[in-house]
Amino acid sequence: MKKLSFLLLLFGATASAQQLAPLTVQKIMRDPKWMGTSPEGYRWSADSKTIYFNWNPEGKDKAGLYKVSVTDQKVNKTETDEPENNAPINYAYNINKTMGLLEKSGDIYLTNFKSKKEIRLTNTLERESNAKFLYNNDVVYQRADNVYQLNLSTGELKQLTNFVKGKPDAGNAARPTGGRIQSNTSVQDTWLRNDQTALFDIIKKRNAEGGNRMGGTRRFGMQAGGSGPARTIKPIYLDEDFMAGLTVSPDGKYISYRLIKQATGNKNTIVPNYVTSSGYTEDINGRTKVGESLSTSITYVFDINKDSLYAVNVSQIPGIKDLPDYVKDYPKQLEERTKKNEDRKVNLNVVNWNESGSFAVVTGRSQDNKDFWILKLDPATGTLSLIDRQRDEAWIGGPGIGRDVKWIDNDKFYFQSEATGYAHLYTYNVQTGEKKQLTSGKWEVQQVQLAKDKKTFYISANKEHPGITHFYKLAVNGGDLVQITTMKGGNEVTLSPDEKWLAINYSYMDKPWELYIQANQPNAKAVKITKSTTAEFDSYQWRQPDLVSFKNRYGDDVYARVYPAKNPHPNKPAVVFVHGAGYLQNVHYWWSQYFREYMFNNLLADNGYTVIDIDYTASSGYGRNHRTGIYRHMGGKDLTDQVDGVKMLVEKYGVNPKNVGLYGGSYGGFITLMGLFKEPEVFKAGAALRSVTDWAHYNHGYTSNILNEPFNDPNAYKISSPIYFADQLKGDLVMLHGMVDVNVHFQDIVRLTQRFIELGKDNWELAVYPVEDHGFVEPSSWTDEYKRIFKLFETTLKK
Repeated sequence: MKKLSFLLLLFGATASAQQLAPLTVQKIMRDPKWMGTSPEGYRWSADSKTIYFNWNPEGKDKAGLYKVSVTDQKVNKTETDEPENNAPINYAYNINKTMGLLEKSGDIYLTNFKSKKEIRLTNTLERESNAKFLYNNDVVYQRADNVYQLNLSTGELKQLTNFVKGKPDAGNAARPTGGRIQSNTSVQDTWLRNDQTALFDIIKKRNAEGGNRMGGTRRFGMQAGGSGPARTIKPIYLDEDFMAGLTVSPDGKYISYRLIKQATGNKNTIVPNYVTSSGYTEDINGRTKVGESLSTSITYVFDINKDSLYAVNVSQIPGIKDLPDYVKDYPKQLEERTKKNEDRKVNLNVVNWNESGSFAVVTGRSQDNKDFWILKLDPATGTLSLIDRQRDEAWIGGPGIGRDVKWIDNDKFYFQSEATGYAHLYTYNVQTGEKKQLTSGKWEVQQVQLAKDKKTFYISANKEHPGITHFYKLAVNGGDLVQITTMKGGNEVTLSPDEKWLAINYSYMDKPWELYIQANQPNAKAVKITKSTTAEFDSYQWRQPDLVSFKNRYGDDVYARVYPAKNPHPNKPAVVFVHGAGYLQNVHYWWSQYFREYMFNNLLADNGYTVIDIDYTASSGYGRNHRTGIYRHMGGKDLTDQVDGVKMLVEKYGVNPKNVGLYGGSYGGFITLMGLFKEPEVFKAGAALRSVTDWAHYNHGYTSNILNEPFNDPNAYKISSPIYFADQLKGDLVMLHGMVDVNVHFQDIVRLTQRFIELGKDNWELAVYPVEDHGFVEPSSWTDEYKRIFKLFETTLKK
């Protein structure tokens, strides 16, 4: 390995030699700069000779900008504008790549690569954008909401559209009508109001007294936020809708776009901020709750030659009326919805044309997220025909799933699907109708990039092991998957523009992320460029946890990391750490994003605890069935996996089943609550951080996928929300929550607190953090939080 720059050698020689051991909460919860700061923000120069990145090797207040050459591999500090001055230029090319278009300062420039000359095409006070070549080398671009076409040979410029903001005057033709949003706010509000009354005695009492003294409810609405030259172009009125995804077909015959209508009538939550510079409590206008109405969109196609416009009719999509299976559990709802026979709401994405404009594909997703379609669009008629349908009675998801297709050439595009149970790569030939699966196996294709020559795919995948990512290449027609990276752990690759080099962000279990450079060849050596950890961090022998798997009670493989205690306490206690997010992976061979918890688990192991960290059902990296195993029952398999993990610890690591605690944040806090409420014989104590206590009060995008909507599937919410099981608390519980949490609102933990008070429970505590959002930022808050957690375990699990 070549030597690093003088800067790094000097830093290494003068760094603090302070010893970290023994670990304490105060030491590990300091500002993370004490550990060293990993490089990030990798970007290549246009000539592929230099990598620029942000880094802070000296532990300053702000990171600096650094660069390394692939030839001498020396790191040097550089100027802040150097990456931008040397960055690859993202031209919009013509079909044979002899010319390129670029927007600069709101104007369009043309570069001829043969003559190496740049020509300014527009010079106006308005901004021109979205420039592209048509198949015949004419240029089209967007000015405000309208589209213009420029003939480079004759210089002729013509306006193609006449979009007008607002509504048409009386007698003028309006835009074609489409589906309007149907508000379900009153249904959702009624459900929440009834649920509050059923849960809390205080609400019943004050309702009976003639009003809720806790204050009125404020309503907040959400609303969505030129004419051209004197030519006869029929105006198209946009009303108050928001236009997005405007695209001109490569043959210049059609313009497609979407009009988005924002949801109205929803209530936004209010998060009070108590510690403010003004001295007054200030309200943060937050998100809506699950079940509120969503924005809708309508896709339009404008026929330029006919000067006519139509809305694409989604009613023709196969399966648009199919009801989800869960409705069968509600006979009355099933009867009503079957009788109505309504189309489910579907949003189409941007119309995606092939190179010549002879074929148009559009993808669509149902708002209930049970279906994702790839559809052929006939632009002359608006007819949609099915290419591929991905249906999931739980919800559409997985890496790369539900994204727009990407064209390989004029006849073929690629996409990802979980049809086999794992996210894999497919191609589709629009001429022959052949759908071809290129990858297969019990592993996931996580990222895909098409090479510039369009003959090769570059793929990131966990083929070797669920907890190892590697970079591969694959011929576009399929064949052998060729592994390029070799280091065991996490390999996050940024490919150079000439595709000859890899900038690898690499880490291992006990080694934070560092920059490596490798030639883009199988088995080539990866050279380490940066060394970021401090001498104090390096002075402690951080554990490489045992990466194990066990069978849960359903016969599924569940992966876990175990931190064995070198000198177990006589009571042989154990702690379960539960990662957040639900759909997230933390059992792997790379450095954890939960680095504080990783260090805390080391501290626990030093103090006689055996710690386990489980990728429970719903964690990412393990395919569709693992991902959706919590559908309609959060706190089901994801909780029993924790219990089964404890059983494995008892059998293989000799822990005492009577001295087991658990802790976690966000989703991990939710599981902690469910563990103490529903498995009191397994978990003696728990610390729940920023916990969801009632899923009916969380956001729509996450929750509706898993539990549907509260007013449509109330049973799923009742069996999934800790607040309904609060009466079963037996062990010792510490709850910790930020008061300005705009993700899991402080209201969540306040509502559960009121339930404990009404139930007469006395074995719980609540610690609040007045200045913290969902992700804590202040070292003092982290320290206070984990001192309380450690104290809880010390006083309950070692008795």
